[in-house]
Amino acid sequence: MNWLLIFIPVAFGLEHEHAAPTITFATSALAILPLAALMGKATEALAHYLGPHFGGMLCGSMGNAPELIIGIAALNHGLIDMLKSSIAGAIIGNLLFGLGLSMFAGGIKRGTQSFDGRVISIHSALLVLGTLSLIVPSVFHVAADTDRELSLHISVTLLIIYAAGILHILLNERAAVTDSHQSVIDDVALEQRRAADIEGVPGLSLDRVADLEEKPAWGRNTALAVLACVASTLAMLSDILTGSVQPAADAMHLNPVFAGVFLLALIGNIPEYLNAYTFARKDQMTLALSINLGATTQLVLLVAPVLVICGAAMELDMNLLFNNFELVAILLSVTVTRTLIANNRTTWFEGLLLMGLYTVLGFGFYYLPKS
Repeated sequence: MNWLLIFIPVAFGLEHEHAAPTITFATSALAILPLAALMGKATEALAHYLGPHFGGMLCGSMGNAPELIIGIAALNHGLIDMLKSSIAGAIIGNLLFGLGLSMFAGGIKRGTQSFDGRVISIHSALLVLGTLSLIVPSVFHVAADTDRELSLHISVTLLIIYAAGILHILLNERAAVTDSHQSVIDDVALEQRRAADIEGVPGLSLDRVADLEEKPAWGRNTALAVLACVASTLAMLSDILTGSVQPAADAMHLNPVFAGVFLLALIGNIPEYLNAYTFARKDQMTLALSINLGATTQLVLLVAPVLVICGAAMELDMNLLFNNFELVAILLSVTVTRTLIANNRTTWFEGLLLMGLYTVLGFGFYYLPKS
């Protein structure tokens, strides 16, 4: 996939020469693919040092960095409706297509897969809370000024909850890692004592237990540097992608809502989908789910509130008022996803169900009138 890196300078060149928007859009989308592979490799290296849950959260954050940067650029250009559609589409895509693809790929290779339900349940709870908060502006919709003020207050509350949720996850992760590491040490110590009793030789030092673990190809600093470079390049490519999506959609006779919810959001979240797919194939479903659910939670509790606050600072009419079609799709996605992962196990068929629902919603948005 590294050969696709050639599309990065090509995309910048097409943007500079103001080429046809459809070609520019397709080229920038292809340029994102190898960067996604590099992000997955760097995240896997970091997960070795930081644990799967924090690794998944970090990957979700890096994947959502372009969303935030492009969102601020969209605010500068006044593309508020397209911005909100892309946020809704990213939520739907992460929960249905991204998670469904991971479950399907892992299940096809390994059958039934299990995951750590403790941290995943926290992600689910935060996601439900954030989703219900998105309904409030529509329920209490009165006037534009009220929508802005209400959305601003909700955004501040969501940011506080997000910070508390991160703290809770990190504390749980530390406790889980400590217990797991102590269990491994105890098991190894027991085996060493048995070997010493049988062979009459001293056992190995417990300090060497960590040396027996498989080391990743990249060190921590190298992985962080790669993530930073990939994130910045992804942000610039996403900017090109966003600038060409509306003209490309017009050329393909697509309505703006479909272009934002599916076309833009799907391409923009390719890094998260590929990363989660890779980990699911390796039977690391806790990390795969952390990527999809963590990225979605960060969209609802972090990206959207920050964009609302930035819009208020720019004196723009940015709010959390989504249209009815987007709200119904978000609620369906959250409800079905929580139902399927409630037993802490996943199968390929459940993944197929999620991708099937994503396709059905795609048909619905495709046939919306362009107005």
